[in-house]
Amino acid sequence: MDLTAPFPSRTLLRGAGFAARILILIGVLKAITPATPIVRLGAPQTVHTEQPAVCVHTRLTDEVEEWKIQRTASMVREMGAATIVEFFPWPYIEDKRGEYNWEHPDRILRHAENQGLTVIARLGLVPHWARPPIDEKVTTFTYLPEEYFEAYADFVRAFAARYRGRVDQIVIWNEPNLSIEWGDRPVDPAAYTRLLRLAYAAAHDGNPAITVLGGALAPTTEPEHSPSGMSDIVFLERMYQAGAAGTFDALAAHTYGFTLPPQDAPDPDVINFRRVELLRAVMERFGDGDTPIVITESGWSDDPRWTRAVRPGQRIAYTLDAFEMVKSWPWAEQLCIWIFRQPLDRQNRRDAYYALVSSDFYPKPIYEAIQAYARGWENPYAP
Repeated sequence: MDLTAPFPSRTLLRGAGFAARILILIGVLKAITPATPIVRLGAPQTVHTEQPAVCVHTRLTDEVEEWKIQRTASMVREMGAATIVEFFPWPYIEDKRGEYNWEHPDRILRHAENQGLTVIARLGLVPHWARPPIDEKVTTFTYLPEEYFEAYADFVRAFAARYRGRVDQIVIWNEPNLSIEWGDRPVDPAAYTRLLRLAYAAAHDGNPAITVLGGALAPTTEPEHSPSGMSDIVFLERMYQAGAAGTFDALAAHTYGFTLPPQDAPDPDVINFRRVELLRAVMERFGDGDTPIVITESGWSDDPRWTRAVRPGQRIAYTLDAFEMVKSWPWAEQLCIWIFRQPLDRQNRRDAYYALVSSDFYPKPIYEAIQAYARGWENPYAP
């Protein structure tokens, strides 16, 4: 033994021991971390429901892990909703002009169909190549210059053709009566009507049997020259004045109740559930009474920190009453609740309190109440 060789210091020994413990901990964590679930399609399912108007808006396009798409679709079916509205962003599919990547939409459709769900596809946002800078300023993902309206129509045609017989309803754009949804610029009902006309023709070229939903208007009381947007009622009037009749097979409408019950009478100066009746009156006034309305977004929030929310019990009662009201409207086809589930609750607090299911797939009381209503069961939250 060489007594002159230096001994390791206590600091080095402690450091080596700490490092060894960390390596052991990492190994243990890897051993106990569950593996990514293997996703396999089971036997085709059927939605059992007594209320075909029950519909929910999902956000499957935000999901990276396929098992979450499958789990969401399964829970929607189990709730008794036969239809979902799903967002398919144009930039996700056509990042390079003329080159389409259908992998993620295919995956969503595969699981929706396996669970027996009908899909209403909402098509929007703008790829980078179709939104050049304006006055050296970067444009937003909702800015679509008119010279690229045809490019959007080409995408609509390609989508309708690819999913012919699988997706029979598409929504053209989202809330074009809000500035934030129209590229942070003044809204333009005449320009939206021109976009809708092009998209309508392209969609029917890709699938003659498709139903094109126009509008998807946001309920707002903004005056006509507001920088934020335009009243949905006035916007729809301006669309018809610009020749919108015959450019959509159904009108998509958004109806939010905020703190008001669904029975409150419609009023142009108030945002409530029955505001959609005022849109219906515009359609009839312009001779478009045979065109139905699909309510593609609706609901009440139970956020305890928001002044425009209601209590959870009120939310349940208002939602079920709204479904019954839609059944009494011969011109309304469906009521799609915003939103089934947020992929990450803390990503958007506001939407988390509109959700029917938590991000970790825990069903909220509103889910169970809608399930009982749709499936014909006894409502566990009935007064």
